[in-house]
Amino acid sequence: MATDSGSRIDRYTLHGKMTYMRSTALMPIAVTILHLAATPAHARVVHIAVDHTETVGAYTKQTGHFFGELDPKLPLNAIINDISLAPRNDRGRVEYSATFTLMYASDPARISGVIMYEVPNRGNSPLNARIPEDGLAAGHAMLSSGWQGDLSRQPGLETLSVPVAKNPDGSSITGPVMASLMNLPANSTTASLMNGYAALRYQRPVTLDPTKAQLTRQWSDDGEAIPVAAKDWAFADCSKTPFPGDPDPTKICLRGGFDATQMYRVVYSAKDPLVLGIGVAATRDIISFFRYATKDDQGTANPLAGKIRYSVGFGTSQSGNFIKTFLNLGFNQDESKKIVWDGVNPNIAARQTPMNFRFAIPGGAANLYEPGSEGVLWWSDYRDQERGRPAAGLLDRCTATKTCPKIVETLGATEFWGLRMSPGLVGTRADTDIPLPANVRRYYFPGVTHGGGRGGFQVIGRDAAGRGCALPDNPNSTAEAMRALRRALIDWIVKNAPPPESKYPMLSRGELVPPVHTTMGFPVIPGAPLPDNLINTFYDYDLGPDFLYNDLSGAISIQPPIVKRTIPMLVPKTDADGNEIGGVPSVLHQAPLGTYLGWNVTASGYLKGRGCGFSGGMIPFARTKAEREALSDPRPSLEERYGTHENYVAQVKAAAQSLVQQRFLVQEDADRLVLEADASGVLR
Repeated sequence: MATDSGSRIDRYTLHGKMTYMRSTALMPIAVTILHLAATPAHARVVHIAVDHTETVGAYTKQTGHFFGELDPKLPLNAIINDISLAPRNDRGRVEYSATFTLMYASDPARISGVIMYEVPNRGNSPLNARIPEDGLAAGHAMLSSGWQGDLSRQPGLETLSVPVAKNPDGSSITGPVMASLMNLPANSTTASLMNGYAALRYQRPVTLDPTKAQLTRQWSDDGEAIPVAAKDWAFADCSKTPFPGDPDPTKICLRGGFDATQMYRVVYSAKDPLVLGIGVAATRDIISFFRYATKDDQGTANPLAGKIRYSVGFGTSQSGNFIKTFLNLGFNQDESKKIVWDGVNPNIAARQTPMNFRFAIPGGAANLYEPGSEGVLWWSDYRDQERGRPAAGLLDRCTATKTCPKIVETLGATEFWGLRMSPGLVGTRADTDIPLPANVRRYYFPGVTHGGGRGGFQVIGRDAAGRGCALPDNPNSTAEAMRALRRALIDWIVKNAPPPESKYPMLSRGELVPPVHTTMGFPVIPGAPLPDNLINTFYDYDLGPDFLYNDLSGAISIQPPIVKRTIPMLVPKTDADGNEIGGVPSVLHQAPLGTYLGWNVTASGYLKGRGCGFSGGMIPFARTKAEREALSDPRPSLEERYGTHENYVAQVKAAAQSLVQQRFLVQEDADRLVLEADASGVLR
């Protein structure tokens, strides 16, 4: 069946006949499943369609679609923003569809009873990018599925189709949206609203008339926003046609071209919001199906029926934020009141995912004016007096229903510098350690970039450059610790074997301080930047009276939002080398080849001289004493620290064995790291 380029097709087998359902990328599904068999009182996944099955070694991999429907009146679902304004089928249910990927041992006897759910990051699932050997080798089933409803359908992406909310009379719902355009190519005349993490992928303008919108430009985040005259820009594409170009609701054309050193911001009225909060319900329902169901409403068998006893969720960065939103909104209880996840690992996740409010942008990345930190950020109840919020915690709803999972929270240095992690630990006044509940462990990886570095024991030169950043990329790895802690979480769930005690910096121990080099103890290194003024500022926004802050729900009515105040933040203290103290230091951090940073500096463009996104840098040590003295570097050189290559390898071995004993490193990784250090060129 042919379709136009803006459409996509969902299909599944119904009563032995292939049925096709067309849905556009901008106006997702009107799923025609009205003639399915009667569903239970609490509707959920109604059909599973396996599109492809393949054998991967000893495992079966299935990809396909699932179709569900939600009762908008059910309290568990009513919290989904605008679900009451979504179209309904003849049973009064709201329909959706999504993709999924499932892997499990082909031999039923090898299935462990655990299903590991990997939350996709912007549609990218680890199950599609690589074979997750660690989990499969243990016999765990692996599942991933679409949850982000504003993604366009692409091969290899997990996607979700959700309906558009309409006014009761059927007319379009409208509201203000905003996009920030920066680091544009010099003199380019056209900028897309659909590029980047914070893209406006579905928020189409009510009108293309620029007099009904506003475009501004500015040289810095705190600089004056200068209006661009309506006659000088258009919703258009000027790449082939001179200004005013070809009308296009997804692009901005500027007469004379864009200045790469400036940031541009457009605000306009959009129409037809997607009900993106359905993503948490779709995730709840597909996990519940594979965990508890025997078959769908059409008789399609669950291949894992009767084989799953435990469920655990893993999410990194955006998808880790999703786990926090999932729990905060109460979705760890399915419609039959059963627990969904027994355990979760939100990794490097400092915020909630901005997905359950009108015209939300789930791909936001903590930039200026992007929501995500407005909601509850702490596991225990905390009264947010600084922002005038009542006491609340991420686990309030699951506590009420007795469906809270065991939680292993993992984070690193960049989460403090780039993602505003501090209030989750010490509150919005930065004056108290917020205690962790008994079912939560927290582990901090000092001196690592967002997601950890590439690892290895390479000696890096001082003149090495990073990717768009002034300092070399931080190689400090978290992969080894994450492998050990994922196993520990599963053992905590299956065997009730407690993981190691939490290890993270605390205010009461003097390990968290203001982000200034003098209070941090960070050394002055000639030729190297200081961390002062590099932290991503935490602003308290006024988003309008219709926004529900603690739940990150409702509707934004003020764009750009009003900045009410700046929230204070703290960062980990450092030693004399500038390396952070405390937490769970990696082997490389304990046998350092330089100063490993959670921050870096942007090399050029609009953000030149400021924090370089979510990239951590490195300031290498001098190789010899003579080199160090020539540089006036206060940090001892590699030669002065270790003396010989053999001594360096011995320090690596001692650090590795200590981490194994503490259960932060598995023995096979420890052995590999020692071999890598021995084969390296450190003082050889």
